[in-house]
Amino acid sequence: MAIFKKQTLKTKNEKTRAAELTLRQSIYPLALVTILFFLWGFSYGLLDTLNKHFQNTLGITRARSSGLQAAYFGAYPLASLGHANWILRHYGYKPVFIWGLCLYGVGALVAWPCILHRSFGGFCAAIFIIGNGLGSLETAANPYITVCGPPRYAEMRINISQAFNGIGTVVAPVLGSYVFFLKTADDTQALKNVQWVYLAIACFVFLLAIVFYFSPIPEITDADMAFQAEETHANDDIKPFRKQYRLFHAAFAQFCYTGSQVAIASYFINYVTETRANTDSSLGAKFLAGAQGAFALGRFTGVGLMKYIRPRWVFLFYLTMCIIFIAPSITQRGNTGMSMLYITLFFESICFPTIVALGMRGLGKYTKRGSGFIIAGVSGGACVPPLLGAAADANNSTAIAMSVPLAFFVAAWSYSLCVNFVPSYRDPADKFLTTKIGIEGAGAGVVEDEESGVGSGPEKAGVVEKENIGEHVDNSPEVKIG
Repeated sequence: MAIFKKQTLKTKNEKTRAAELTLRQSIYPLALVTILFFLWGFSYGLLDTLNKHFQNTLGITRARSSGLQAAYFGAYPLASLGHANWILRHYGYKPVFIWGLCLYGVGALVAWPCILHRSFGGFCAAIFIIGNGLGSLETAANPYITVCGPPRYAEMRINISQAFNGIGTVVAPVLGSYVFFLKTADDTQALKNVQWVYLAIACFVFLLAIVFYFSPIPEITDADMAFQAEETHANDDIKPFRKQYRLFHAAFAQFCYTGSQVAIASYFINYVTETRANTDSSLGAKFLAGAQGAFALGRFTGVGLMKYIRPRWVFLFYLTMCIIFIAPSITQRGNTGMSMLYITLFFESICFPTIVALGMRGLGKYTKRGSGFIIAGVSGGACVPPLLGAAADANNSTAIAMSVPLAFFVAAWSYSLCVNFVPSYRDPADKFLTTKIGIEGAGAGVVEDEESGVGSGPEKAGVVEKENIGEHVDNSPEVKIG
């Protein structure tokens, strides 16, 4: 009856049993946090639909409508490098979950009067508050999913959780096609429908914040992450934070990739209504839902491949396919061009969460701080869509403007090449794949792996084997061998 125990949001930076949670022990907290992935998938999908809706109802240009994306994703660095990251480092994951949900709820309530008065600027301000809430949730949830449970399954865990994000992006456009683009309703009625959606969101997230407060979520500290990095030898020569170049490259790749993903989804409806005959906004929203369905399917497929193929190779293949298939959409029209975007969204699927997981490998005590930089890369979603919108307005063609996300995909591709072919990138990722931490029936240390060259057992790991793995470990100094 853990919910009746005295609750506290304070945490200490000491090693806990959370560093060695088994898959079974981590199921409940992972399931609870996965709900958050659906929430911001739904919110993100809703935003893509509203982008075209406001073009129709308020008579604004494609470039100006991208202000929604700029407000939403522009809030992410403020959260991931500012207030949310400060709370994460000083208090832990659970307080950030509650803080983010409360901000999300407040933003949804603020949206109500802004929609009522048809204020696009006011709604952008509400979206900025929501973006701060969701940025806070992502700052905590992505690294939490990565580090909660056996480290060797981190990429698979975060991709499974992110698949529910994909489901949320499918539900939102379907809702939009039936609620926002009603052929029998005038613009005023459509905007009222949007109001009720945001009121329902506010009620739900406030209730979810209460559930999180009373839920026993194991806290994973910097000491836990330092222990994992030490056990796996993933970062033997720990450098100052400013010299964590792999991390900053991952953040750059996240910026470029996320910018491209958001830009494509934001203008997908514009693309199909312009290039496909007899396609209105309502039908375009349904096509967007189908494309997001391909996105969600790609994540489940990617998880299946990661069971047999190293995640870094799957990542390289998927991102390469994004580049190959977005290129024809620039020149093709009709069903052919739309199909290219469908396939592109399928291969986009695993890129974001895999960059998060690979970028955090071996950061040790810098894990929480470093995760903020990777999540700050989501701000690419505030920068690339306006560029695509401006290019579309200048050429009077959304199809030609797809060259903008193509260029950013190529920039992100540099990280996928490094993580596969540069030893300083590749080795930390591979060493985490061979660790026995959190595996039931296994001791501490790592197992033999030919490609990474990591030894096995506690003797080779250079630590004393601890008894009763999974039990609480006190904060007393550990004895090293050699």
